[in-house]
Amino acid sequence: MAKPVNAPMTSNCKLSKVGDEPVSDPTLYRSIVGALQYATVTRPDIAYSVKKVCQFLSNPLNSHWVAVKRILWYLQGTTSFDDRKSISRACIFLGPNLITWWSKKQTTISRSSTEAEYRSLALAAQEIMWVESLLKELQFAFYTPTIYCYNLSTVSMSYNPNKTLIVKHIPSTLQTADVLTKPLSSDKFLGFRQQLQVKDFFRLSNIEQSSSSSGGYIRD
Repeated sequence: MAKPVNAPMTSNCKLSKVGDEPVSDPTLYRSIVGALQYATVTRPDIAYSVKKVCQFLSNPLNSHWVAVKRILWYLQGTTSFDDRKSISRACIFLGPNLITWWSKKQTTISRSSTEAEYRSLALAAQEIMWVESLLKELQFAFYTPTIYCYNLSTVSMSYNPNKTLIVKHIPSTLQTADVLTKPLSSDKFLGFRQQLQVKDFFRLSNIEQSSSSSGGYIRD
């Protein structure tokens, strides 16, 4: 096991497309660099280094592989590090249909769970306003939008006397957006997956064919 390093890339590191032999296993190089790209979601401190090694995916050289290994050594020594930024997530439905969703890091560090949830709610409200404007342009009738939030303090802070947007409390056990940010029990995961309208294409196709041949209707 290599000794951990205190920086993902040295200050004098100059990577080039020439000047060294190709790596023996380019597929392994691309696989590891791809995994490192996902790691940058929670580790912005390696973003620059990963961006540099990504530039040589088409023809990685041994010098590029050395740079990748240094990033891995750095991560090995900083496994307990975290940027402490909360994750905003939301699922937006039009009736029973999921029309948009997201899960992303907040740009600033929140001092409490209430503040973190309030930021998430604000982002959701912005997205809902955009959807409202689109529906109005299409002359599509709709009811006052409702946002469901499990944090009671955030719900209290978000009281809107104009009723242009309704914010209601929902138990954390029923918060569908949790499927975007945390591991769940099988039962809860399957229930949330059903709410997100993620269904078996082959099963639906078989039901449709069966209904067509019998002259009936599809009911899932």
